[in-house]
Amino acid sequence: MVDWRMYIISDPDILYGKPIIKGTRIPVDLILEKMANGEQFKELLQAYPSLDENAIFACLAFAADAIKNEVVYPLASGVS
Repeated sequence: MVDWRMYIISDPDILYGKPIIKGTRIPVDLILEKMANGEQFKELLQAYPSLDENAIFACLAFAADAIKNEVVYPLASGVS
């Protein structure tokens, strides 16, 4: 498993502190959104030549860590 901390930084002077892939101005949420819309690794690597597969895996690991401890409470009405 890729340690996302080696690939992703948040710097207040770059994109207002949004998490980005280190050494680029590519925000993590952009990569995640493109993957959610069906873009494949190959397409991302072609569109962003400064990325490698580990940087993309790091975005996924970052997202997983971000929601790992999320708590979802059921609605009081019981309606979902």
